[in-house]
Amino acid sequence: MSTTIQDIKESIHKNKLRLGKEIRESKELFSLLTKSTHKKLTSEEKKKVKEQLLDICKSVPALAVFMLPGGALLLPLLIKLIPDILPSSFREDSIDIDLK
Repeated sequence: MSTTIQDIKESIHKNKLRLGKEIRESKELFSLLTKSTHKKLTSEEKKKVKEQLLDICKSVPALAVFMLPGGALLLPLLIKLIPDILPSSFREDSIDIDLK
């Protein structure tokens, strides 16, 4: 198999895992926000909420660029120029994902 095709498959697999991680973290955010309606959050929980809300805010522009015609080609270039545009789970090079 060609190296390029193998690289693409590996990249798709990693991004699939990262997306799953981001979804799990978003579920945690929802549960923390629900908890905050009737109970005070700890400082660690508040930090998680802040990080997740920032990640969601970062996801919107990246998704918008991706949906533009040619966005799939433009997004990697944009990421090189502005690496902080992606949510935290997509910025990690080595991926430690618990598949439970």
